[in-house]
Amino acid sequence: MSWSLKFAASRCALLLLLSTTAIAVQAQVGERLSQVKRIYVDSLGTGNGATEMRDQLIERLRKTHKVQVVSDSKDADALIRGTGRTWVTGHVSLSPRSHSAVQPTFEGFLSVELVGKNDETLWSYLVSPSRFPWNGIADDLAHQMVSKLLVALKVKDLQESAPLPAQAQVAGTLRGAGATFPAPLYQRWFELFQEIYPGVHIRYETIGSAEGIQRLKEGKLDFAGTEMPLSDEAMSESHQPFLHLPAVLGAVVAIYNVNGLRQDLNFTPEILSGIFLGKITKWNDPQIRKSNRGASLPDAEIVVVHRSDGSGTSFVWTDYLSKVSPEWRTSVGAGATVRWPVGIGAERNEGVASTVKQTPNSIAYVEFIYAIQHELSFGAVRNAARQFVKANISSITAAATTGVPSLDFRVSITNPPDKTAYPIATYTWLLVPEHVEDANQKNLLAELLRWMLTEGQKKCSALGYAPLPAEVAKRALESSDPTK
Repeated sequence: MSWSLKFAASRCALLLLLSTTAIAVQAQVGERLSQVKRIYVDSLGTGNGATEMRDQLIERLRKTHKVQVVSDSKDADALIRGTGRTWVTGHVSLSPRSHSAVQPTFEGFLSVELVGKNDETLWSYLVSPSRFPWNGIADDLAHQMVSKLLVALKVKDLQESAPLPAQAQVAGTLRGAGATFPAPLYQRWFELFQEIYPGVHIRYETIGSAEGIQRLKEGKLDFAGTEMPLSDEAMSESHQPFLHLPAVLGAVVAIYNVNGLRQDLNFTPEILSGIFLGKITKWNDPQIRKSNRGASLPDAEIVVVHRSDGSGTSFVWTDYLSKVSPEWRTSVGAGATVRWPVGIGAERNEGVASTVKQTPNSIAYVEFIYAIQHELSFGAVRNAARQFVKANISSITAAATTGVPSLDFRVSITNPPDKTAYPIATYTWLLVPEHVEDANQKNLLAELLRWMLTEGQKKCSALGYAPLPAEVAKRALESSDPTK
């Protein structure tokens, strides 16, 4: 039997656990998104612009006449809670003749969850500013969020017809480690899972994909997180095969800190590969100016920052560059670690983001949510359809619509053909051993995976990750059913 067939067979064998751990419990019906008619808008935090965003959300919801906004949470079917924040990125002159007539330019985000009466997350989302927010950033973010919510309320929730299993009697400790890419989401997921199952403790160390996979191979972990799927060769060399389970979708963005810049930047594949190959060395290079007409680009050296540790984020970044640049593909290639032509290294997404924030005229790559958390500018990237697209939940989702994996989820979705797709998007996977000898650990791990593939998907968008496409989630769940 070929390794690919062995992999598919082992995948079905372990995913079978997801159905068998429904542990003889009674089912309870969960709240439904389509039942929400009355909404209370809670505080959006104390960040700059949060109060204005809340006011705009309430006003826009009322104007739709699709839901009733109530003033007391006790009267609501569900409440909106989350975080909103804006920050100044520069200033734009209102008159070419006056340096004093300027107005600030903003970046920001609005992240919310729609929470039902039993504190169940029914829906979540994160929006960032439109390219041209005509009525101000707070109104723009509120408008986008209301539009997304109304669409969600119209579409039947995928999980509505399925009963939610009551708490299974699982307890124990799971050890995980690996990618920093999904770490903010995993931290939130594991906290929620442990609230449901008080006897469970999950520890996840953010040590990078390469080190996480190595520890999993050594038997030191129960699971590993990665954006770098193992090849057939790497799988065959391991003492035991590992199952690649897709968790969510995310994106790698080009962050920058450029002195005096007053507008968002556009990056072509040629610009990004040229910068990281060390062939474009100044911010006012003609190629950068051509894609960013009118931008105040300084005559300053570009400081390139890259990961110094073995990283799934680096794998996604170099996988993309290898697809769009023949020179990059032949001279550097794709990998968790590569021989970088130029630049300085920093550990983990957190370290890279912090380095760019502290280093004038720098550029780097990080997972989308780290740019948001550190209030860093990130550029639009020209995709395969020659459209400049910024990373957001919609454009990340669009990247995964072209092809749906069947049994083997180890697929690359960088540089997809869809004109609305952000070109540097990826699945992030959990790697778990095919064989788990301890029955309790097996049941605990399987219950966690089942929850992540179902209820967990509703909670990821508020943190800047896109849920799995419906067909991908469906196929993963179908694979767990021996009758399919």
